[in-house]
Amino acid sequence: MTDAVVIPGGMFGPGAPLLMYAGDVAEQRGAKVHRHSWSQEFPKPDQPEIEGWVGGEITPVIDTVGGRPLLIGKSLGTNAAAIAAERSLPAVWLTPLLTLPWVADALGRATAPFLLVGGTADRVWDGDLARRLSPHVLEVEGADHGMYVPGPLTESIAVLGRVVVAVDEFLDAIAWPS
Repeated sequence: MTDAVVIPGGMFGPGAPLLMYAGDVAEQRGAKVHRHSWSQEFPKPDQPEIEGWVGGEITPVIDTVGGRPLLIGKSLGTNAAAIAAERSLPAVWLTPLLTLPWVADALGRATAPFLLVGGTADRVWDGDLARRLSPHVLEVEGADHGMYVPGPLTESIAVLGRVVVAVDEFLDAIAWPS
């Protein structure tokens, strides 16, 4: 069986819409989805120690799952990019913290394919860097860190649909699961 590990951001758990639906895409492809919740308060998210803290939370989950799971992480969870790089794990990174040098460095070391999803109104998104790091990028004009766009809420719901399509197309492109 193929597995996917959903790694939450700092504000909401693994049931937040972006993570829920991205995990559902993997589940519809036959994966067993493991939705992680943080076990304790996390340290300051903009300090290098956060990478080790996230690793301490996520490594045991990956070890328990075994194999080469797909990682699906949002924001704070993108600090697991170092684990993905070390273990050559494919990943979907939603609103990655590209302005944190250790996250960008880890993504640069990755050998397995990954999708980056972000918005131009997100202060931690860097579209140019994203496109240098991966050929798999969804950049949404005007979207903030929650992938909300200005205007009626239905516009942000449409963005969620675009993210689901991008995840599905990415998994098709990398033939996951294989």
